[in-house]
Parts: sequence; structure tokens; C-alpha cells
Amino acid sequence: MSTTLLSHIKRYIELDEQEEKTILACVQSLHIKKKEYLLKEGQICKASYFVEKGCLRMFFVSDKGDEHTNNFALENWWLSDYSTLLTQKPSLFYIQAIENSDILVLTTEQQEVLSKEIPKIERYFRLILQRAYGASQIRFKHTYNLSREDMYRNFLGLHPEFVNRVPQYMLASYLGFTPEYLSEIRKKKI
Repeated sequence: MSTTLLSHIKRYIELDEQEEKTILACVQSLHIKKKEYLLKEGQICKASYFVEKGCLRMFFVSDKGDEHTNNFALENWWLSDYSTLLTQKPSLFYIQAIENSDILVLTTEQQEVLSKEIPKIERYFRLILQRAYGASQIRFKHTYNLSREDMYRNFLGLHPEFVNRVPQYMLASYLGFTPEYLSEIRKKKI
């Protein structure tokens, strides 16, 4: 199964052969097609998703019917609606495949099993969530401190792999502006 996930975990903690087997026994492989959903608004999120291949996005739909992307996940990234995962209340978000994707599914129950059988896995998940939260804080600050062009430049510098993989309207939504405005910025050859 997935050496990708094991390699990712080993960047943060050491694993022995038995621990690797335990981890692989707790995740399920899933192939989803482009535009397929893992979660829809109103459903209860019961798992975290690790992207082995492909790209996912998390978004919500405003009262006006506009989609607002708040997260992406490429290879070696986790994605989940952590709010509903914790509370088991209906989600306010959608999680959708942007490309045909191969993912690993780790249910809440299986994560608890892992935590009991391999206590140091808690450190791995803590570090992953801290990194994600830190990135979210920086993104929030950039929303107030950077011009729109600088926000795009910054995003492009940090994540050039997104530009050719994510549709322009999704990227614009993530950055907080219209696809037309993003098109104008891109024409300037930043």
C-alpha cells in the first residue's frame, strides 16, 4: 500500500516495521474522480484525507450562491473539516476532487486506534496541525497587509505547483478576488 504516507510520517517521527504495518492497516485507499465529493455541506465529516496523488479543495457556498475556496490539498497534504470531525455536527463545507485523485482515508475511530497503539503518532498529527494552523494565520495576516497583486505573487512563490493544476476561478476564490481580476494580474506577467 502507501509508502507515500509512511515517508511523510517519518519526516516527523521514527517508525519501526510493526508500527508501519499498524498504520497501513488503519487507512483505506480510495480513488475519486474529478469533481467527485468526499464531503458535502450538511454531512458529518468522519475522516481525514491524505492525498497520495491528485488535488482536493475545501469550499463553502455563500448565501448569494458564490463558492469560496478556503483550502487546497496536493500530494502529501491532509485535508478534513476538523470542526465537524471534532463536534460531529453537520459540516458547513464541501470537500471535492479537482483532479482524479488517490487518497487515503483515516476515520476518527482508526485515528484513535493509532493513538492508542502508537502514542507517538499524536506528535505527528500535532505537528501537521500546527503547521497548517500557522499557515492559516499567515494567510489571514496577508489578507490585511498585502495588496492583491502581492497576495498572488506570494502565493505563486510559495506554491507554484498550484497555478497549472487549479482552475483560475478556484484560485481567485481562494485569494479573495474575482477570476477577472486574477486574469488581469496574470496578464502583467508577474
